[in-house]
Amino acid sequence: MRLFDRLCRITAAAVSVLLLGSCAAPEAVQQTSSGTSSNIATEGKSQIYYFDVGQGDSEFIQLSDGKNILIDTGTPDCADQLVRRLKKLGVKKLDAVIGTHPHADHIGSMAKIIDSFEIGEVYMPRLPESQTPTTVTYTKLLEAISKKGCRVTQAKAGVEVLKDGSISMEMLAPNSESYEEINNYSAVCMLQIGEKRFLFTGDAQKESEKEMLASNSSLKADVLKVGHHGSATSTTADFYKAVSPNTAVISCGKDNSYGLPKESVLRRFSSGNTEIYRTDTSGTIKASTDGTNIQIEVLPDF
Repeated sequence: MRLFDRLCRITAAAVSVLLLGSCAAPEAVQQTSSGTSSNIATEGKSQIYYFDVGQGDSEFIQLSDGKNILIDTGTPDCADQLVRRLKKLGVKKLDAVIGTHPHADHIGSMAKIIDSFEIGEVYMPRLPESQTPTTVTYTKLLEAISKKGCRVTQAKAGVEVLKDGSISMEMLAPNSESYEEINNYSAVCMLQIGEKRFLFTGDAQKESEKEMLASNSSLKADVLKVGHHGSATSTTADFYKAVSPNTAVISCGKDNSYGLPKESVLRRFSSGNTEIYRTDTSGTIKASTDGTNIQIEVLPDF
């Protein structure tokens, strides 16, 4: 049995033992933990950081009640910087860590993160054996998870990461068990804080977007983390119309060799009066919300 599958199938007895260690049970995200130390803003605001990790993705959610959720971790060379950023924000525990899909620009520093913090739940998509990566980066991540004694929950549509009063987080994709493109296995997450919604799409491409549209899930969001670094493979016209974001955040590297973000995507946002923020030009982007209003800041030196 593959290591990923073994991690997904820890017995109930083993989980009860883990409660005595550094990893929490699956419900950890739904309960305020004394192990969580956060630099919480005043007035009960939650913070969403879209970290500048070059040509990669990493988003950190610091909720007003002290829970911390990390989505992706950029490339392997971001590891030390990412650990410093999280510690600067007062993080001691990550209640949930989500690896949207196993490409190195998304899970590259995740092994280091697992090693460096107390970890609650880990979410990752399950790929068919023929598509499961054998890269050093992916193998090190699975080894770090196993060493820490964490359980992996399969990331897929319908999985509830968090539900606590007016704050919730649910996965909208992947909706299928098999895709040709690994990017389409990306875990897509909708975070709702009061009246405001934040959509995180990993590298989900057109096929996954079509499935989400067909699922009749509500895709409307105030802030969209743009799919696949602003590539033309993602953010189709129909998907963009369904989301209708006021703000779009594109995570990509400065002067990247892929020519991202693509002009066709930028024009789509501009024609829809969506305000665009880019990590390659502005650095880390921070969104703060009390559930009624959203404030966006750029943090070029963070």
